[in-house]
Amino acid sequence: MADHRDAATGPLGRLALARGTVDRTAELRLDELALAAVWSNPDTRVLVVSEGRAFVLDEPDPVVAGATRPRLVTLSSHDAPEGDRYLLGRDESGYTFFAVPAETLPGQFDGDARPASLREVGVHLSDRDAGLLTHAVALEHWHRSHRYCPRCGSPTQVAAAGHIRRCANCGTEHYPRTDPAVIMAVTDPEERLLLGRGSSWGPNRFSVLAGFVEPGESLEQAVAREVAEEAGLTVTSVTYLGSQPWPFPCSLMLGFTATVEDPGRMRADGEEVLEVRWFSREELTEATKSGEIVLSGQISIARALIEHWYGAPVTDAAP
Repeated sequence: MADHRDAATGPLGRLALARGTVDRTAELRLDELALAAVWSNPDTRVLVVSEGRAFVLDEPDPVVAGATRPRLVTLSSHDAPEGDRYLLGRDESGYTFFAVPAETLPGQFDGDARPASLREVGVHLSDRDAGLLTHAVALEHWHRSHRYCPRCGSPTQVAAAGHIRRCANCGTEHYPRTDPAVIMAVTDPEERLLLGRGSSWGPNRFSVLAGFVEPGESLEQAVAREVAEEAGLTVTSVTYLGSQPWPFPCSLMLGFTATVEDPGRMRADGEEVLEVRWFSREELTEATKSGEIVLSGQISIARALIEHWYGAPVTDAAP
């Protein structure tokens, strides 16, 4: 079985939603007999997911005394609810995992399990569980929002163990959508970091700039365009650092550093970004500790980019 554990490492470290260790077993997706055999195996595990939420159980943390960490709660295929089946893959111990979407999560569940969203627990899950839930959430949203063929309008049906939808009328196959987006830590000649406040955020929430890649555009061109549009600055160099899936609903975040030579020309576009500010490391330290600004959460690649520039974890103000 392929080992993907090292794929999550890089300049940005182990990004919260890029830590999956499960072999996706793509070779099984079109083999109906093999899928049926795997499903009937009593060791097969099923993750029930509804609108990005699944059940987790808080267990003692093996590293931090007195603390807990969540793990995904799964069912046997015999106990799983009826519904479509999305093959997630096989873990290092040989267990195969499926996701089954549900309109709502069951009202009762064994023990002390609780429903939780990927945003809430993604950073705290094990590498295996983080990858499983990220995969399941992305598939669930895509299937829920692509039930009709964009070519002829007819209903589509699940195929390839959840990784294709096939039109019942014209036979067109549709694949899960992933929208590439660039996200960048912009610095100036004084090594200051540019942070912006989005129009839909609170008055003290700041993060690095980001935006979707447009048709016919390279990633480097997208970085330069977004920085020019949102902050009025001209990018002179771009360096790729790493990527993370962001299934809220269907993005792949591609992280970069970018440098500019004209920091004094910055201006917020007033639409997507309402305010932009330069921060030295000392200024960012004071601003976060005092609560003057609130940074993106630990689950995001934005936080990883900020801390890569900063050189260490950034301390947030006490809640």
